[in-house]
Amino acid sequence: MAQYKYIALIGLGRWGKNILRNLIEIGVVHSVCEINVDVIDYWKEKYSDIQFTNSFEKIISDPKIEGIVISTPSNTHYQLVKSALQAGKDVFVEKPLALNKDEGDELVVLAERNKLILMVGHILLYHPGVLKLKHLISEGQLGKIQYIYSNRLNIGPLSYQENILWSYAPHDISAMIFLVNDEPYKVQANSVDYFTKGVYDSSWVSLEFPTGIKGFIFVSCLHPFKEQRLVVVGSRGMAVFDDVSNDKLKLYPYSVDWVDGKIPQILKKDYQQIEIENYEPLKLELQSFIECMHTRKSPITNGLESIKVLRILEMAEKSISQNHESKL
Repeated sequence: MAQYKYIALIGLGRWGKNILRNLIEIGVVHSVCEINVDVIDYWKEKYSDIQFTNSFEKIISDPKIEGIVISTPSNTHYQLVKSALQAGKDVFVEKPLALNKDEGDELVVLAERNKLILMVGHILLYHPGVLKLKHLISEGQLGKIQYIYSNRLNIGPLSYQENILWSYAPHDISAMIFLVNDEPYKVQANSVDYFTKGVYDSSWVSLEFPTGIKGFIFVSCLHPFKEQRLVVVGSRGMAVFDDVSNDKLKLYPYSVDWVDGKIPQILKKDYQQIEIENYEPLKLELQSFIECMHTRKSPITNGLESIKVLRILEMAEKSISQNHESKL
């Protein structure tokens, strides 16, 4: 893989620190931009060979910098990505690409017009557990897929600006589209805003796909423990991807016996621990971005893939609005 030495990271928050660590390990980071001066001073002492600045304009105007990795609050993504693309930089941005589909469409067109790489951080599509789950489905080990559900739950952090849908749900929406290889035609959702009026901290979303598969997503930052679990139920088996557990992927085969030809009875079998490759999804994701910069091939999680996610998020927001209006 070609090693680009001129990549800049924008944002050193909770997730930005993980990105920086991986970029350093890969050996490609040139500069870091962070608006908090105290944070800059802290990291400067650790990595004196990296250039730190609080000026985004300085980053995008530097002709040496070929790629930009953006890990900032979601409401800043659209403008930062747009500015970076206009400056001729390849861009990796954490999800979501933007906070509405129209802005996302604009960024995709801009990247295509300038022949630039635009990649979005839908990290589950680079997770060895999800990739193996996709393989199990493709092999038919689960039979006909009937429904998928996911829980992405935690106790905090609470947001006063962004609905939980936009911060949590993109991961599971992108994963479901990937596993089903289709887009839902119907989306229904409901949410609650316990702490900041108009900012939802818990949401429930149901998806219906043309093949008859149904998807259910529960996201919340008001939950007693952390849970990141995705379950796929098929006609021959069920698979559980649990990103919090050490045992990431389990297969539960089963069969149905019809008593007297009319009463269904499930015959359970012992579950199987599915071995998966041991690597960090974030590193693979960033390596994929670097490889795409070199080959000019479109990434798996490109702008168009992200637009599908944005469309579903907007459908969910519309459903939430209608549900709340119906209660007035």
